[in-house]
Amino acid sequence: MVLKEFFQQNNRVALAFSGGVDSAYLLYAASRLGAEVKAYYVKTPFQPQFEYEDALRLAAQLQVPMVTLELDVLSDDTVTANPQNRCYFCKKQIFSVILEQAKKDGFPLVIDGTNASDDVNDRPGMQALGELGVRSPLRECGLTKPEIRKLSKAVGLFTHDKPAYACLATRIPTGTAITAELLEKTEKSEAFLMGLGFSDFRIRLLGDAARIQVKEKQIPLLIKHRQAIITELKKHYSAVLLDLEVRA
Repeated sequence: MVLKEFFQQNNRVALAFSGGVDSAYLLYAASRLGAEVKAYYVKTPFQPQFEYEDALRLAAQLQVPMVTLELDVLSDDTVTANPQNRCYFCKKQIFSVILEQAKKDGFPLVIDGTNASDDVNDRPGMQALGELGVRSPLRECGLTKPEIRKLSKAVGLFTHDKPAYACLATRIPTGTAITAELLEKTEKSEAFLMGLGFSDFRIRLLGDAARIQVKEKQIPLLIKHRQAIITELKKHYSAVLLDLEVRA
């Protein structure tokens, strides 16, 4: 199956929209292949503000309606306890909210941007999508991440080279309780590094310290701004560490 066939068979769809590479291209494809599509962005404390702004920008460029749904995932003790399968419980909430609103809006099918490169065996959230009947056209049509980036560039989507971005909760070690304070300091610290020109990196919590993971090619930039980074991050963390082994 190709995307054109998928949207011929499913011509009225609600898209779980994150503003990332995959859902961005899927929104473009649905809107250009004859489907009536509406984007649904679920705003939670796990998403940084720039992701929301990217989603708004892209929906406006494509002239596709976007609905913003607020969800307080921190009110769920199972999620904040941060178990190994936290993503399952979080996705269950997020997609349940989308399904409920999409049904009210008259959309019989919810789709998401999971692609053929994603390892479903390593993503607890995929179980929730399967249970809720959410479909993944990019995966069903065999489109991989590199192919989606190439197609996105060809049609002029600004997301074509956007780095992958996992939610802020992934910066907090499994078993460590997730709080609004931890999420906020992670977002502020990563926003500071982005402002210095860093991309595709993570600031992970290690005890009370910040463990920075960057691509090797950006280590010189890290050294250049070493003192500024230490000064800023020590407003939030007890120490600032560079991980020389694990890459973002």
